[in-house]
Order: sequence, then C-alpha cells, then structure tokens
Amino acid sequence: MEFDWNSPPFMMSGSLSLKEIEESFEDPFAVRLLPDSPRFSVQARFFNLGMSLGGAGVFSVYRTNGKQFRVILARPFEAEERMFYERKVTQALNG
Repeated sequence: MEFDWNSPPFMMSGSLSLKEIEESFEDPFAVRLLPDSPRFSVQARFFNLGMSLGGAGVFSVYRTNGKQFRVILARPFEAEERMFYERKVTQALNG
C-alpha cells in the first residue's frame, strides 16, 4: 500500500503519527466505507476506521486512484466510532 504524504492537507496534531495512520489501513479488520452523501461521492472520498499496531483507533478520510492513497483527514476514534469498529470486528469473528 502506497501513501502520498507530500504536503498533507491536514495538520498533524501530534496525537497520531504517519506510521499509525498507515497501520490503520493495514488492519485486517479495518472498516472502509463509501459515504452516502453527494458531497463526498462527487470527489470519490472514502472513510477508513482501523487500529494501529499500538492499539490507537484511527478515523481517516481518503481518496485513492487504486495505487496510491491520499489521506485528507486523520484523527483518533471518537467513542461512537470505537463502538462501531468493535461491533464490526465481533461480527466478522462470529460470522
């Protein structure tokens, strides 16, 4: 998986590293979603919810050309996102 980190369009807040963001995409249980909103579908942006190897939950908005990922926004999970991610992992393991 290749990432485009040239001039990221968001400020790194210090709570997440680029490595943690990349690891969240490699999470075998990562949840990738295409937003059901005209605002996001026009520019083909997607959501990723995944965990880093260190256990940090990462919510990302990104776009891709199929070869390279361009992260537009990344931040730690909020409580609802963590619950959603954990529910999806439980479903995958039990399903």
